Amino acid sequence: MSLKRKIALNLSIAFSLLFGIVMVIIYMSFNDFRRDEFKERFRQRLEFTSHFIAKSKDFEEEAPVFFNENSDNILLNETILIFNGQKELIYSTIKDRNVTWDTALLRELDEKKIIYTEKTVPEIYAALRTINGENYYILTSAFDTNGKSKLEYLKYLLITAYVMSTLLIGFFSYYFMGQFLRPLEELNQEISEVTAHKLTTQIPVRDSNDEINVLAQSFNTMIKRLDDVFQSQKDFTASASHEIRTPITRMAFQLENLIKLEQHSPKTLSSLKQIQKDVYQLSDLTNSLILLTKFDKENIQTIYEEVRIDEVIFESFEAVEKSYPNLKMDFLISENTSENALLTIKGVQSLLDIVFINLFKNAAVYSDDTEVDVLITETNDYLTVDVISHGNTIPKEEQTKLFEAFARGNNSQNISGSGLGLRIVKRILEYHGAKIRYSSPGDLLNKFSVIFNK
Repeated sequence: MSLKRKIALNLSIAFSLLFGIVMVIIYMSFNDFRRDEFKERFRQRLEFTSHFIAKSKDFEEEAPVFFNENSDNILLNETILIFNGQKELIYSTIKDRNVTWDTALLRELDEKKIIYTEKTVPEIYAALRTINGENYYILTSAFDTNGKSKLEYLKYLLITAYVMSTLLIGFFSYYFMGQFLRPLEELNQEISEVTAHKLTTQIPVRDSNDEINVLAQSFNTMIKRLDDVFQSQKDFTASASHEIRTPITRMAFQLENLIKLEQHSPKTLSSLKQIQKDVYQLSDLTNSLILLTKFDKENIQTIYEEVRIDEVIFESFEAVEKSYPNLKMDFLISENTSENALLTIKGVQSLLDIVFINLFKNAAVYSDDTEVDVLITETNDYLTVDVISHGNTIPKEEQTKLFEAFARGNNSQNISGSGLGLRIVKRILEYHGAKIRYSSPGDLLNKFSVIFNK
């Protein structure tokens, strides 16, 4: 998830939680207000009734007229029951059905004097009043129809406002975060265009003191330092390789002439030939370093050409065969290869030669029978070259370091080498967008699979 979406999402969640809490508080506060207002209306109604009883000369005769004229049934669906001191019903606003009441409530009034309950339906407000020396039990019940409808309306209003505000804040937070972070995205785009071939590129610096501008300045400083280090390393590698190649060439030429002389003893001749192999190996390594300093992943594609992989394999084998005449190759094309296969890839042939020369040399040095099998498989998506040889396999714990620089396995303790061959192979293949994998399909079998994307 992008930073813009994370900020917008977190801001929306925070606002939604805060707004939701405010909505709940508003709803609960209004509910408390409604309850208190309704309770106050109950109290006023009871006081009004008590006042009427106190002023009335003949309560039972005047009550029907009084309550009809002062009825609040439209708002509250009000019901009033009045009992005398003996808890006998002396008046009721209920006319069309039997009147029932809770006698326990009347007994409870003897102790509490006033009782209000909102848990019942309808709600009840009851009081025991002494009027003109006589006790009266006044029970009032009603529905807060108006208040409940207002509360229900408020609930839907708050829910609608919550949903709409959450959607709006999500949209606007995403939009404004995009505006605020646009300079950072532009900076990221400019940084992504900086490569090892374009380390001199400077990020544009704006006339501001914000964090993005400071980051751009720091990045430019870092790029400049990296470019200095990279150029120094590249120049040193190229210069050293060129300087080393000249004496190596002279040494190889002198060794060839020296070996042609016939007055050497067998032991001396063997040592000279071993030195010659080491010189050739050093020469190959130097040539590889010179080639690698000329290319990187960005500019190497500009010199790509169509290369037949079978020709690369045969030419590489012939180059290795000069130093290892006993090496034999069994070249096969897999049955899984498509009929329209051309066995061609895009790349640099001189670099690909180095790949297979190193693989064939490894097969010649580490193989038990100096024979290497090459199997090519081409599909619509991949071209795979398997180089298989017979010999001691590489333990699993060493396979992870197989393509690291200067890494050598236990099977190479008595064999000369630099430990850079497979590392150079992997780097060249990375330049070509290819991969190399090692596996051991059987006992004493070593297989290197080179996989090219089509």
